Amino acid sequence: MNRWSRQRRTTALLLGTVLTAVSLSACGGGPGDGSGTETVSEAEIQKALDKPSELTVWSWSASLADVAKAFEKEHPKVKISVRNVGTGPAHYTKLQNAIKAGKGGPDLATVEYSAIPQFALSKALVDLNRFGFDSLKDEFTSATWEAVNVDGGLYELPLNSGPMALFYNKKTFDKYDIEVPTTWDEYLDAARALQKADPDTYIAADNGNPGLTESLIAAAGGRPFSADGDKLTVNLQDAGSKRYAASYQKLLDEKLLSPIAGWSNEWYQGLAKGNIATLLSGAWMAGTLKSGVPDAAGDWRVAPLPTYGGEYATSVNGGGSLAMMEQSDNQLVAAAFQRYVSAEKGADLTQATGSFPARAKVLASEKFLGEKDPYFGGQEVNRVLADSLAAVREGWQFLPYDVYALNIFNDKVGKAYTGSTTLQEGLNLWQEDLIKYGKEQGFTVN
Repeated sequence: MNRWSRQRRTTALLLGTVLTAVSLSACGGGPGDGSGTETVSEAEIQKALDKPSELTVWSWSASLADVAKAFEKEHPKVKISVRNVGTGPAHYTKLQNAIKAGKGGPDLATVEYSAIPQFALSKALVDLNRFGFDSLKDEFTSATWEAVNVDGGLYELPLNSGPMALFYNKKTFDKYDIEVPTTWDEYLDAARALQKADPDTYIAADNGNPGLTESLIAAAGGRPFSADGDKLTVNLQDAGSKRYAASYQKLLDEKLLSPIAGWSNEWYQGLAKGNIATLLSGAWMAGTLKSGVPDAAGDWRVAPLPTYGGEYATSVNGGGSLAMMEQSDNQLVAAAFQRYVSAEKGADLTQATGSFPARAKVLASEKFLGEKDPYFGGQEVNRVLADSLAAVREGWQFLPYDVYALNIFNDKVGKAYTGSTTLQEGLNLWQEDLIKYGKEQGFTVN
């Protein structure tokens, strides 16, 4: 999921130390545990599974405990403790504290795709190429595989994905006889029509969402961030970023977006009543609607993300998997569990809970694509989302301090949502700070 709580500032400051703290080169375990840099064979992994061992996993996933039990049943000498130490920022804070201390951390931890570069750069994560997991590339979609590979290293096996789509309240659109938009110009027209029909109804709510902004820039073709070792480029004035800013600015200028904060009680109430008529989000929003707005079952549908005309192109929003910590002293068994979670039976168990998959064979399955979702009026939602994933623009890179970038977003860009500045001016200020921060961390930034 791509949402950040009030804890973001503390989290970003703690995670910022990942780039400079001496203790980040924490040592791994001892002989025979799989730690080190040498290539590991499948025989060695299987031998480790036949010995008594314990794994600790930090994750906020509600389904992972059941996956762990299934793995233990197949490998009875392995015991797995799944601990929820917090969600999102709270989780990363505790993880970073353990990394900085060089001890006390888990063997495996949930790390969202956007945060992988930051942890990988610090040498806190194990490169899974040494276990031969690069051979699993064709098991996953290109978009998710790209997300877990950083600077030549493979740091996770994809588990879920967040292709962007337009979630819309069909009941509201039908009530006012408004067509579902397919382009951003049509989206603007629909926003105007909704406000004209009912001043209390908005096309969407947005008071400054950094993750959404990155995703919409990516869908517009923007590539503002690039990294090559310690050399970075930060350019929020590229063509795609400007295209997004110019289009979205019209919604802000005409006050067509509700200022209600996401995830607030008012936000859920707006979704339930249809006063917030659309959500631009990753696939995970389907689960959020079902759990958070159950009374609106049948009202909502899913459509392709609007385009700028021409070829259909999208991006991702959210998603993550398990990363292995360098300080783990049981890396062989940890690797086996990672593979089980993402590429074997564990992935089936996770998918059954509603997580949108990253495995190519599932996304090509007519059974999966043709599933009719009763919450969305019997619509084949998976087909819409799978089409979106196939249309994700390639080449997006997150900054190796994306957690910090998301944290300061509203300090720099937030005024655009109140009309005090333009969105592009806010992005320019964001760029200035990101360049300054990168140089302070020792990067060469253009």
